[in-house]
Amino acid sequence: MTDSLGDVVPIDLPRRFPEHSLAELPAGTLVELTGRVFSLRDASAARLAASLERGEDPPVPLAGQVMYAVGPSPAQPGQIIGSAGPTTTARMARFLPALFRAGVVAIIGKGELHGDDMAAFVRARAVYLAATGGAGALLAKRITAASVVAYEDLGPEALFALDLDAFPAVVVIDSTGRNFHEEARARWRSG
Repeated sequence: MTDSLGDVVPIDLPRRFPEHSLAELPAGTLVELTGRVFSLRDASAARLAASLERGEDPPVPLAGQVMYAVGPSPAQPGQIIGSAGPTTTARMARFLPALFRAGVVAIIGKGELHGDDMAAFVRARAVYLAATGGAGALLAKRITAASVVAYEDLGPEALFALDLDAFPAVVVIDSTGRNFHEEARARWRSG
């Protein structure tokens, strides 16, 4: 595996992320994700975390799962999904520890995470992947299937199953706790 925005690493998700490959993705690695992920938005994250805290089974299996912080727009005629750009992950950070305890191994989103928000990833040895904000229409073209699997009453914040094909992202926080945003900023400041 390479880091620091080198070659793109293809990641096949149908079998979910095996633990050993997560540990091999250093911060700064460009990836293309192919396979199924579940969406995550403020309302669905709150509902899912609350049900997990009550000891209830989740509506979808979470062990080894990747979740994408997105609230897709409705599909236009002939489209699979509307705009599907990442949403700010920090807004959902308080729900992530429950999801990590349930086995979620990676979150795709946007924005920086620091302090306690980043610490949740480090404790769980989970990976934070960033997708490009503002590119929702382009990212939607990397989604080959979309269906609501739970919490339909939440509309765009429902829990969706999304099938990705070569979906571009970058590892921002790796399983060892390296933070690509912080490292890149330090390199920029030093020279």
